[in-house]
Amino acid sequence: MNAEPRLEKCLTFINCQLRPGDTKVKLAARATQWRTVTISRQTGSGAHAVAERLAELLQAQGKKDSRPWTVFDRNLVEKVLEDHHLPARMAKFMPEDRVSQMDDVLEDLCGLHPPSSTLVDKTAETIRRLAEMGNVILIGRGANLITSTLDYVFHVRLVGSLEKRIEYLQEIRQVGKKAALEFIRVEDRGRERYLNKYFGRDIDDPLLYHLVINTDQIGHNQAARLIAGMVLQGGPGSD
Repeated sequence: MNAEPRLEKCLTFINCQLRPGDTKVKLAARATQWRTVTISRQTGSGAHAVAERLAELLQAQGKKDSRPWTVFDRNLVEKVLEDHHLPARMAKFMPEDRVSQMDDVLEDLCGLHPPSSTLVDKTAETIRRLAEMGNVILIGRGANLITSTLDYVFHVRLVGSLEKRIEYLQEIRQVGKKAALEFIRVEDRGRERYLNKYFGRDIDDPLLYHLVINTDQIGHNQAARLIAGMVLQGGPGSD
């Protein structure tokens, strides 16, 4: 998917949020509603497809003058760099645990980039700020843990069998089975290390989420409708 339209959507969202007005009053009035969603995922479980459809559903059910529901995933890196005035070259150091700890230490000593812990802290700051603004869907990067103290954030985990996830990646990435399997292994290991290293938690712990969905059994559109239904029916503690 082209990154430019996604970045434009994010900038539109941010500009809407920065409109002058009774922001504090509005946030207080919405305090008991779910207004942010985080999505943790196994690679190939369809997180991006679910998130995009979810944003459409939530926007369609919202008020006509409501701010656009916006997905932050790969474009989150650009937002972090913008927020913290970091050079564009820092982007390559910010995938979820894609740089080894040894490389990170050596490059930090040589002054090539900030240590990964600093970049994670800055990412966490941006994630929390976006969550507080509301009407956002945040994919990955420990967003569920970063926002765990915010009672208006709804946390989802998407999982699926290895077989189905391989098939999905073969289709959307146009690669062979071996390449899809290797991609899944690298991505999933990286995310597991990321959460363990920086947050000390197990990404597969079901207690970290309000809802865990098996996308083998529940398709992407149905998953999006299920999440939207939960978000729209009320807030924390709703029956």
